[in-house]
Amino acid sequence: MDYLKGNLIMIYKGSCLCGEVTFEIEGEFENFFLCHCERCRKDTGSAHAANLFSSTAKLRWLSGEAEVKTFNYRSEGHIKSFCSNCGSALPNIQFGGKLLVAPAGCIDNDIHMKPQGHIFCKNKANWDNDFENLPKFKELPNT
Repeated sequence: MDYLKGNLIMIYKGSCLCGEVTFEIEGEFENFFLCHCERCRKDTGSAHAANLFSSTAKLRWLSGEAEVKTFNYRSEGHIKSFCSNCGSALPNIQFGGKLLVAPAGCIDNDIHMKPQGHIFCKNKANWDNDFENLPKFKELPNT
């Protein structure tokens, strides 16, 4: 946390995989959801997206802003920003500047809140069940 204007204000730092894009988010997140909708599964290539949401935090690009591309699926509001070099998901501003959406995986420092829930569970992948019962490995096991 950084100390600004007499108040403690959280500064989240983040980046893409290749390091070309770096950013700061100043402020707190109000929500953290794991989204299982078909679009989030498709654009993450995973069981769900893990996104943080804030109506008050501010996004500031530190480097590589020109490398950030934004895709709005059919102009319907499913928006994804990403690094055009490595493809990593990056934060974006939605609803006319009223909502900051940040993929949790692009935040480099610790996030001090846990997901509040799974959303769009009716669209879960058929293989997305009982993950808590799977074995856990510290690294890739021998295959």
